[in-house]
Order: sequence, then C-alpha cells, then structure tokens
Amino acid sequence: MKTKIFAAIIAAGFLGVVTTQSIRAQDIDSVAPVVVKTVPEAGAKDVSPGETEIRVTFSKPMADKSWSWSTAWEKSDPEAVGKPHYDADHRTCILKVKLEPNQTYGYWINSQNFHGFQDTRHRPAVPYLLVFKTSGQ
Repeated sequence: MKTKIFAAIIAAGFLGVVTTQSIRAQDIDSVAPVVVKTVPEAGAKDVSPGETEIRVTFSKPMADKSWSWSTAWEKSDPEAVGKPHYDADHRTCILKVKLEPNQTYGYWINSQNFHGFQDTRHRPAVPYLLVFKTSGQ
C-alpha cells in the first residue's frame, strides 16, 4: 500500500515537472490569443437596454474582418446594428447591438465549431462565453 502511494506521488511530481517545463517552453507570441476584457463584463446583470456596443478585447492584434460571434443558445443574440469591426489597435472587436429590457444574452466568442476570431498569424482565439443580462427599464 505504501509503495503504491509513494509511486503515485513520484508519478504526480514527474508529471508536474514535465507540464511545467512544457509551459515554460512556450513563447507568448506563439500561443493562441485569449479574451482579456469584455464590455459589458461577462456575468453583468444590470446592463442598460437600448443601442450600445459590445466590445471584446484580445491579448494580441487580430486579423481584420475575421470573427465568430456565435449564439450561446437559441435566440441568445441581440439584434445587430451594422457589422462588427476592429478598433484601431486591432485588439478590440466592436459589435453595435440593440438590447431589450430584462433579457439574458449570450455569445460564444469563437466556439468548438467556429474559429473566425484569429490573430494576425491565423491562430484561432481560445473560445470564450460572454453572458450578460439587461436591467428591466
């Protein structure tokens, strides 16, 4: 019994070293982009209804005219007003929308099936779930 536990500890320690070493071998420029900020913030429950912008900021510059705003569930997306576009920094994608009162909205920013958000080297961003709710005004 003690031998099995000791062997498990040794194996776990070895895997930790291997995992740590492989993570250290990565370069920030070689990994996939990630979402670093959203407006509205994910999980917000008091977003004002009406016309507004949804802004998604990534960890690195993204390829222009490339995005995947995917619905999280049936009819989870608000009415779009115009087409998405990137800010001058090419890190923030902006989508103007019309939000209804007392509604929960959800987008996958990339997903298992859609990979349109890509950095300038065409690496798809890690999927991110953005869910928020409007106030009842």
